Amino acid sequence: MYLVAGTSKLTCKGREAAAICRPQGSDAVVAHCWYRRKREATPGAERRRSTVKAEVPVTTTAERVLWVDAPSRKYPIIFRNKPSLHDSELFAPHISGNSVLIVTNETVAPLYLHRLREGLSRCPQVDRVEECILPDGEEYKTMDSLRAIIDVCMQKRLDRKSTLFALGGGVIGDLTGFAASVFLRGIPFIQVPTTLLAVVDSAVGGKTGINHPLGKNMIGSFYQPHAVIVDASTLKTLDPRQISAGIAEIIKYGLICDEEFFNWCERNVSKMVSLNPVAIQYAMERSCQCKAAVVAADERESSGYRAILNLGHTFGHAIEAATGYGTWLHGEAVAAGMVMAAEMSRRLGFIDEQVVRRIEAILTEAALPVRPPPSMNVETFLTYMAMDKKVERGVLRLVLLERLGKAIVTANYERQVLVDTIEYFRHLYQEQPENYERRLAHLRPK
Repeated sequence: MYLVAGTSKLTCKGREAAAICRPQGSDAVVAHCWYRRKREATPGAERRRSTVKAEVPVTTTAERVLWVDAPSRKYPIIFRNKPSLHDSELFAPHISGNSVLIVTNETVAPLYLHRLREGLSRCPQVDRVEECILPDGEEYKTMDSLRAIIDVCMQKRLDRKSTLFALGGGVIGDLTGFAASVFLRGIPFIQVPTTLLAVVDSAVGGKTGINHPLGKNMIGSFYQPHAVIVDASTLKTLDPRQISAGIAEIIKYGLICDEEFFNWCERNVSKMVSLNPVAIQYAMERSCQCKAAVVAADERESSGYRAILNLGHTFGHAIEAATGYGTWLHGEAVAAGMVMAAEMSRRLGFIDEQVVRRIEAILTEAALPVRPPPSMNVETFLTYMAMDKKVERGVLRLVLLERLGKAIVTANYERQVLVDTIEYFRHLYQEQPENYERRLAHLRPK
């Protein structure tokens, strides 16, 4: 199932300075320009237990394929490192009917809709290419948007062999997948992710759905795509915030299942931020390998193992819901949530202070917040966390770090430890509000 990267090595000798600006907002990430300082990389020791080489392969290839072997469907993730949306030969093997519907949003449509439409129109079996353009943003991951997709499916008389194409980020992918799962009780769909976060997270694994005002992704289904097609050239039009949000999920995989990959991320984070083609290709592939392995083992969270993919998400989803969907990007909220989960893991004796500091440092270097918004108190967090999908019989199961490279899902903790963890960040703000704001703005403390 794994696609193993080449054995050639590329040593990262230094990091270029960069300035990344952030938008303003009451609970949004505080606006600042963050200066990434040069730092010499220190090569880590080779770890015998790692199944994948931890350095970047020297060269990229035009196309690389790995497979997700989920119980319900086996499907490919196809990586292309050159513009490919116009390539009919890339899409034709995955289309069974004569009609397709492209679902995208108002941001992506002017950039890539015409290219994908051209490619699909040239597929020999395709007679009709329809489109549905939705507003852009997490706040539109709603029942109204789902209904809009279904309306087009009905109006254009799509049938059970029609294929939906999700052209966009995580919101479009989740909406399109959910629509495909319920229209005519299930029709094929293909993920064409255009954000880094969608490539490494939401496009793979078959979770689809919409948000509810009281909780994120509370309405949805497990429904695997027929293929995930990654045109890496689309990442070039992402703004820095979106790139950083995707890197948060990449770092997560190192934390939950591959310590050596986390070490690699520490050494190569600046290359990922700058979208170095070799580094970002390796990061995407390794992340998808990790997720594919988890999904193959527990597609529908039957055993609970798949929940390790939610490290930082219980805290992060609470941040997204409380501040208003779209104020924080998903990856930004997950970054702060991973720091909170790490701090709670430390309090339970699983990891030490040094591991928490390493996590904070790499997320800061990736231009991500490492503190929750100061407006959120214990009551706010607990109210939204009570709606989490990992609540069973009234008990919230949390994803924590047993050690660097291994996550656990547990309900074996005292509620007071959770309360103390949340209060800890409140105290940090009260004691040093200026430094707290700097950490929100992904700046190092003074």
